[in-house]
Amino acid sequence: MSTTAIIDYGSGNLRSAANAFERAARESETYTRVTVTDDPKVVHTADRIVLPGVGAFAECRRGLYAVDGMVEALTARVLGDGVPFIGICVGMQLMAKAGYEHVTSDGLGWVDGDVEIVQPAPEPDGRMRKIPHMGWNELRLETVGSRHPVLTGIADGDHAYFVHSYAMTMRDSSQRLASVDYGGSVTAVVARDNLIGTQFHPEKSQTTGLRLIANFLGWRP
Repeated sequence: MSTTAIIDYGSGNLRSAANAFERAARESETYTRVTVTDDPKVVHTADRIVLPGVGAFAECRRGLYAVDGMVEALTARVLGDGVPFIGICVGMQLMAKAGYEHVTSDGLGWVDGDVEIVQPAPEPDGRMRKIPHMGWNELRLETVGSRHPVLTGIADGDHAYFVHSYAMTMRDSSQRLASVDYGGSVTAVVARDNLIGTQFHPEKSQTTGLRLIANFLGWRP
């Protein structure tokens, strides 16, 4: 049986994420053992890797780098061995080149983008949109996103659940698979090679989220 490792570095709704991955695996009849771990040795042998994240970019980065050997294990397994990887919320943001939440922090540099504040914009009635961007929003697939295996069965207008004040601005638009409209276009899904990331929380996004997770569990990039 394969192993799907959810990284525990002190950030993220780990139990909620694990429950969603276990349910998606069960309902899609994907035989994988879902484990929450802070052990780099487990990551070195995992067949799929999940990096969740809740909070500020710099704090999450510090937490991840504070786990001795974890970044090295992730880099070796994800970039070196090419195992499927998904980052969720701040876990996706950490894939960027840099984050600018309160301070400037280097990211992992796995996708070509930077994490910047979501700019408030007026509602149709003139009131300013609230930051953080919190709640359900409709996904808009880019052309490349409509062909990506992890987004199979997910369509324009499907709803996903967001909670964030910062988002990724892409330097390479081909790595952006989906966006949402929140007073402007906000990056919702990024990907390249064996990596994918979602700004929204699939574990909270009901049908859309479970479908995406099931697709990820069956993905062979």
